[in-house]
Amino acid sequence: MKKTDILIIGGSAAGLVAALTAKSNYTDKDVTVIRKEEIVMIPCGIPYVYGTTGTTNKNILPDEGLKKLGVNIIVDEVTSIDKENKVCTIKNSDNLQYDKLIIATGSTPTVPKWLKGTELKNVFTIPKNKVYLDEMQSMLEGCKKIVTIGAGFIGVELSDELNKLGKEVVLVEKLPHILGLAFDAEVAVEAEALIKSRGVKLLTGIGVKEILGEDKVSGVLLENGEKIEADAVVLSIGYRPNVKLAQEAGLEINDMGFIIADQYRRTRDKDIFAIGDCSEKRDFITGKLSGIMLASTACTEARVAGMNLYKLSTVKTFLGTIGIYSTAIHETGFAAAGLTEAIAKKEGFEVVTGCFTGIDRHPGHIEDTHKQMVKLIASKDSGIILGGEIVGGKSAGELINVIGFIIQGKMTIADLLTAQIGTHPMLTASPAGYPLIKAAEVVAKKLK
Repeated sequence: MKKTDILIIGGSAAGLVAALTAKSNYTDKDVTVIRKEEIVMIPCGIPYVYGTTGTTNKNILPDEGLKKLGVNIIVDEVTSIDKENKVCTIKNSDNLQYDKLIIATGSTPTVPKWLKGTELKNVFTIPKNKVYLDEMQSMLEGCKKIVTIGAGFIGVELSDELNKLGKEVVLVEKLPHILGLAFDAEVAVEAEALIKSRGVKLLTGIGVKEILGEDKVSGVLLENGEKIEADAVVLSIGYRPNVKLAQEAGLEINDMGFIIADQYRRTRDKDIFAIGDCSEKRDFITGKLSGIMLASTACTEARVAGMNLYKLSTVKTFLGTIGIYSTAIHETGFAAAGLTEAIAKKEGFEVVTGCFTGIDRHPGHIEDTHKQMVKLIASKDSGIILGGEIVGGKSAGELINVIGFIIQGKMTIADLLTAQIGTHPMLTASPAGYPLIKAAEVVAKKLK
């Protein structure tokens, strides 16, 4: 039997960052990553292998950083965890004894049992698996009409990418708007208008009843009885956490199906940590269980776990998921952090909101200038910022991270009104019309 000090199960973003953090913080420890995949995909880049990068070979998480630090990589599968004896059974090699274990087994695309026809040829999901994605790409080359079911971020991004290739794409979403769980309606409708203008046919407020075909997909049947022809169907209706290994080991699973983990990412076994899509999330603002699965959140959890393996730090904790999202449709960025106005009200908060639309360069005739709209959602009784949404250029992705910091720091509207910023004509909005601060001014007037 082989031994390692720190064993990490799973080699995607969470596993990678956990290994790097653990080895950096505990340089004298032997760190081992065991994963099923020979080559690991960059999770957020997967939709873009079809129309932008053109190949999965340009979307690979490199191993160089791990190897440089001296992290061991084993391509194999853990079939069981004996937490009493601290031993993992490995499918094709010697068992591994560990001192500390980090479970980062990720998630798997959801395939609903109630949906008839999911077993047909040319019905695809979007897993983080290079072999599957390469086969899917090859099979889609011969397909002209494609239906995407589900208009979350991956569904929207993939539909836009397939549209770039000249495919006839129909995007079907049961909610009233695309990206409806992340954005309020006034932002979602802008995304809808943009993706429709680019050629994607959009059907919202209706679900798919059945995928049609005998051996191979021929179309889909909508809930209203309408049939849509299709050569292929892509299921993009969420992911489920991979917790079977943890559950069989006797670790506790919460009501939403995630491995229970505390603010240090420890499970109920003090020597076993859980991070990423498989681990429990609680909303930063409400404290409620959350089903959010994001690579960025997973990496934060990985750093927290990696720093707290042998010595807990009261300042290196994970106090809840904020939910920070960003995407791009052509040159327009859409981003959100924290609670939407609709969700905040549903939770019982009395909120005040403010929107401001400006530009992300100054003056406006500078090349690459883009509209930048910022919406802030703040608590009426305290002025604490609960959420924010952005429609803008490529800078939207970085600006929403700033709003994420603001939420995590529990900053108020007053804090923003006195905030100091750095600006430059080629890089940012004008200091006199900075949309983030101007939106705060709108909220401040309402609070008075």
